[in-house]
Amino acid sequence: MFVVGFICSNTSQTLSNPTKMKTFPSIQPHHNFHFPIFFSSTSIRAQFPFSARVIFCQAKSGTNGSLTVKLLPPTLLAAEKEEAKAVLTLFLKKQGMSNANAARTINKSDPFIDHLLSKLHLKHKTWYLSGRELTTLEIRDALISYLESLFEEHGKILVDVVENYPNPPVKDKSAVPIPPPKPSPVVDSKKPKAVSRVSEIDPVAGNLRPHIVYLMELGMDIEQIRTILRRFPAFAYYSLEGKIKPVVEFFLELGVPKEKILIILIKRPQLCGISLSENLKPTMKFFESLGVDKKQWAKVIYRFPALLTYSKQKINESVDFLHELGLSEESIGKIITRCPNIVSYSVEDNLRPTATYFRSLGVDVGILLFKCPQNFGLSIEANIKPVTEFFLERGYTLEEIGMMISRYGALYTFSLTENLMPKWDFFMTMDYPNSELIKFPQFFGYSLEQRIKPRYARVKSSGVRLLLNQVLSLSSSNFEEVLKKKMKKLQVG
Repeated sequence: MFVVGFICSNTSQTLSNPTKMKTFPSIQPHHNFHFPIFFSSTSIRAQFPFSARVIFCQAKSGTNGSLTVKLLPPTLLAAEKEEAKAVLTLFLKKQGMSNANAARTINKSDPFIDHLLSKLHLKHKTWYLSGRELTTLEIRDALISYLESLFEEHGKILVDVVENYPNPPVKDKSAVPIPPPKPSPVVDSKKPKAVSRVSEIDPVAGNLRPHIVYLMELGMDIEQIRTILRRFPAFAYYSLEGKIKPVVEFFLELGVPKEKILIILIKRPQLCGISLSENLKPTMKFFESLGVDKKQWAKVIYRFPALLTYSKQKINESVDFLHELGLSEESIGKIITRCPNIVSYSVEDNLRPTATYFRSLGVDVGILLFKCPQNFGLSIEANIKPVTEFFLERGYTLEEIGMMISRYGALYTFSLTENLMPKWDFFMTMDYPNSELIKFPQFFGYSLEQRIKPRYARVKSSGVRLLLNQVLSLSSSNFEEVLKKKMKKLQVG
């Protein structure tokens, strides 16, 4: 059995029999708590002459209980607080709130953030007693579940609940749940606090904080570290030995070069908050079961570090959709190896609508996704439809456009203004019918200045005629050989 209580901030109490909450008249459930301590026993006396947050956990076996006192490090609490803020921010944005409004709400939500931490500590009290730290994914899963239940209960007035906690929400605010944006930017106070830790001196070591020194020894400069902390303030409170160093050493074992590890950490510092044994390695094993080449992990992680931070649910959603398209396990593994960010695409917002659109052009969507998965991260309205319109305006039918992308999957990934239009304009000066691009749409994949123009000029000066794919796809030596044969044949004729 566990009994949980709190000592609020700015108190100095002598605690006796902590299992009886009524002996502590100063204890209230909604104070600003700072340092949780976990107890398990029937009685204890302790003096806390500082601002403290105390959680009493009594664990009994039969009639006897054993006492464990666990004071969590302030850095761990600070890290968990930043994690909680990040989770709440993402949740609010998912409900349609803008970045500025979400940041504004977070700045007003300190009591609610403490409430989230209390929920977190209650849910995983046995882990804290055993000295186990929660990973980023575990914190996220626990808090998201609770936030979803609150949203189900309060609906659109959740913002009011968050900002005014512990006061009850005002029901008539549902008509205006989100405050209008203000022209002045919101300064997020947690970022300056995190960034300032870069130059702080560790009171124990008398030097910069250990994880800052470690990152600098890896080759990261101060400004890069500040960049990480601005993007992900919780990283400032990660322990070196418990979180950062094990992940770095694991990546080194996988063959990731040290200089690329620095880039990975800058791109996705959250990786250091994920348990190696319970999250990273099992997730990698799962991907390997899908056919991801384990010898390629160094490249895969460098290409898309966020791959290993997604939940199993998100990964399964993406994989299930790929199965729907008729792709085999082996093909799925190859796709993820080549384009790991396919997992980041939303099934309902990106993958399924894009598949439906290309299917309307008569394209085998499974084959297209295998050839060029990048297509499925494009916006239909901003990227895909304009390319279709471009070719329709130039006389091609939908069926012919479907044939072109089936033959050259990357066609839709090119910029209209910087690639397709200038190359089309030059193509119109070449002595080829428009149908040649249906046969060889790869034309748009070659450099206009370094390949297309020089090769075509060489053909024109030789007075011979070659197929468009011969002009561009052959190696330099083969191109010259074919050109000489054509010229010789022309001379004999």
